[in-house]
Amino acid sequence: MSDAAGDCHHSGARRPSRATLFWACVFSALAPVGIGFFWGGWVTAGEAHRMVATAVDRARTELATDVCFHRFLSAPDAAAQLAALRDVEPWARGDLLVRDGWTAIPGTSKDDNAFADSSYVGDTCAQRLMAATPRPHPNILTAR
Repeated sequence: MSDAAGDCHHSGARRPSRATLFWACVFSALAPVGIGFFWGGWVTAGEAHRMVATAVDRARTELATDVCFHRFLSAPDAAAQLAALRDVEPWARGDLLVRDGWTAIPGTSKDDNAFADSSYVGDTCAQRLMAATPRPHPNILTAR
């Protein structure tokens, strides 16, 4: 046999050790997870539930604010009530809307309507109402 045939069998290349193979496997398994969480936008189930709860609360608040705003402006004496609301101190406007029931969603009970007593909804509704301007017809108002 020639030396060339023997060289093919033992090329002199070193085989990786078991420790190197182990760490290569660990890195190969963890790298996609790390990249996914840090750069890919992945979140844990707990974080996803928190994000959903925040989105639901925001949507409910926006709905209650819109209901308050549109109920107030669709009232028969909206222009007079808006003028009276503008005469109230700014810090008390939201409480006035809550007290007068404008933040309550029609057709829901007090137990179902968590925003009926929400000062945040009242304050947000008051801010939107302060930006509302009367149109030529006294019962039709729009927001700027």
